Amino acid sequence: MTINWTHWKSTTSRRLPKKNTNMQKRKLGKSGPEVSAIGFGCMGLTYGYGPVMDRQDAVKLLRAAVERGVTFFDTAEVYLNGNEEFVGDALQPFKGKVVIATKFGFKNGDDAQGLDSRPDTSARSPRPR
Repeated sequence: MTINWTHWKSTTSRRLPKKNTNMQKRKLGKSGPEVSAIGFGCMGLTYGYGPVMDRQDAVKLLRAAVERGVTFFDTAEVYLNGNEEFVGDALQPFKGKVVIATKFGFKNGDDAQGLDSRPDTSARSPRPR
């Protein structure tokens, strides 16, 4: 599914689904955190589906997802344009209430440069604040 960001921008909050307090949950692994059954893939905010989404609109979208029960967000350094930092900043007010999953391992965050998952490289990868 491709999201039409222009349409989303013109949609008022009263047209968005109401806040969902009945979101189904899933536990990650045997002892991991509990997260929403529906996750939010963040790639399209900065990469892959057209132009980079306006930062203010993306923050509104991410926060609206949390208000509707989404607690699991997926990002990666290879999504470019600071996707991980962007998502981390937008979800900062929900620290401890959401889970942000990320992927790393490409040289300089560029999949064309090949893999580099050495411990010193992963230590330099961005971390949620």
